[in-house]
Parts: sequence; structure tokens; C-alpha cells
Amino acid sequence: MQPQAGEGFGAIGQIARSVTDIAAAERWYRDVLGLPHLYTYGTLAFFDCGGVRLMLSANDEGGAPQAAILYFRVADIVRSHEEMQARGITFLGAPHMIHRHADGTEEWMAFFADNQGRPLAIMSQVRQD
Repeated sequence: MQPQAGEGFGAIGQIARSVTDIAAAERWYRDVLGLPHLYTYGTLAFFDCGGVRLMLSANDEGGAPQAAILYFRVADIVRSHEEMQARGITFLGAPHMIHRHADGTEEWMAFFADNQGRPLAIMSQVRQD
């Protein structure tokens, strides 16, 4: 099933931050900061920030946490990918499903870089009928 058709970017759908200790970060963001915890999947913890999803990921490489990644919502990830490529944007790969939720909703993403090489992504949720 293809994502629903649509034009342009929607709201920012997700911001990713790397952390050195995922368990400690999950507790802090949930219990101290008070963000609603959505779910944890392996070394990833997800929170709701007023409709924008915050993804915390364990920094497996040690060292300092990496810069945040902005994920832009699009209605049709395949079409957006094609249109962006036509404008000269180079993607690291084709749009692909990265997760299927318990209700069957699929998370699709495709990654690219800005003019300074910093990571960005487009994302779309595909609901199965």
C-alpha cells in the first residue's frame, strides 16, 4: 500500500537526539521533564512533544551525542522522494519502512543531507486498511 497522496512538507514529525545512557535519559525525559512516553523499542525511546515526536537513541559509538535530525512529515513519501530528487537532492537510499506499530500502521522514512552535510529526513505514516 502506498502512502496517501499530498503536496509539500507537513509539520516536523520527529526530532532525534542521541544520548549516552538510554535508560537514564528515558527516566529523565519522562519523570523529570514530564514528557508523555509513547513507547520504547530496543535502544530507542519515543516521547510526545505536543504532536512532534522526540526520539532518543543510545549513542553506541561513545563520545559526544550527535546533532539533532529533523524529520519532515509528507503525505506521500514516494512522490516527495521523486520530486526532491528531481530538484537535485541526493538521498542516502530509497524510502523504506522502518517500523510497524501494533495497530499495523507503518513508519516510512528516507534520509538526505542539507547543504552542509547535516542529516535530514522525510517521513510518512502508512495506515493499513
